[in-house]
This record gives sequence, structure tokens and C-alpha cells, in this order.
Amino acid sequence: MHRTSQFLHQCHQTRVANRSTKPCDVFINHRGIDTKRTVATLLYDHLYRLNLHPFLDSKNMKPGDKLFDNINGAIRKCKVGVAVFSPRYCESYFCLHELALMMESRKKVIPIFCDIKPSQLRAVDNGKCAMEDIRRFNWALEEAKYTVGLTFDSLKGNWSDVVTSASDNVIKTLTEMEGGKADAAP
Repeated sequence: MHRTSQFLHQCHQTRVANRSTKPCDVFINHRGIDTKRTVATLLYDHLYRLNLHPFLDSKNMKPGDKLFDNINGAIRKCKVGVAVFSPRYCESYFCLHELALMMESRKKVIPIFCDIKPSQLRAVDNGKCAMEDIRRFNWALEEAKYTVGLTFDSLKGNWSDVVTSASDNVIKTLTEMEGGKADAAP
């Protein structure tokens, strides 16, 4: 627990010093229509209050920002990703592109299956994407399906519990990453 406290304190100090230039710690990948006003924003706010630097498109981008440049840059620079899967997630090119980029970049991804089972995830060829993109998206979805994640039923579950659990997993992952750096240092 002491290591976690030190890590969070260090994040706060760095965040204050580099508020606008520090890369994000956590990239939150989600389908806005399903989860932006619920789990995605609640998770962003919770991580932010813990002095972490999460990335959520609606919170970090402003009018005039280049969509792909900002999102791709945030994914490449983040330490960990959270993918919030939902019923309409696979209908979004952006969601699938972000997930594929996280997987291709070999980021640790923490899945949250919100009102959907992993077995229901698949990219469908609706004629709008190149076949190479469909193959790439389905590969990323397969990787996510076989990653231990959190499941959440919005009709029965408690939003606070899923956000706390996801935050705890993010902090544990970041703490382990920082600990690995410290262990590798001479």
C-alpha cells in the first residue's frame, strides 16, 4: 500500500508541473453513445481525482484539434488502456481503430464488458471498411476477448463499484510498471 501512495503522490507532483505536456497515463476507449455519460466519464473523473492523467476524447480535446493525430498520439504515449465494450461498440470505426492501435502498440489493456459478453464482440463488414481493417479489428477484438476483464450489467450493477474496481486495476498496473522501472534501474 505504501508503494501505491508513493506512486500517486509522484503522479500528482508530475501532473502539477507538467499539466499540459505530460502524456496520458490511461487511455479510455469507449463508444460515446453507450458509455460517455456513464462509466467512461465516471472513470475519467475518478482517475483524475487520484492525480492520474487519463485521456477521454470529450475531456482532453478541443475544437480544432485533429482527431486522429490527438487520439493516435495519446494511445502511443499512454501507459495503459481501458477498453469499455458496450452493445454498439463494434459499430464504431473509431472504437475499433483505437483498440487495434492499443493492441498493436502492445499496451496493457483492461477490458470492461458493459452490458455485453466477450463472445458477442466482432467487427462486421458493412462495406464501409477495407478488408484489411476488418481483419485488424477482429484480431484486436480476439485479443481483448481473451484478456481478463471486468463485467458490468448496468441494470443490476453499481456504477461506483465498477469504476472503483477499474481504477484499482489501473493503479495496480501503473504501480507494477513503475516498480519494474525501479527494479531495472542500477
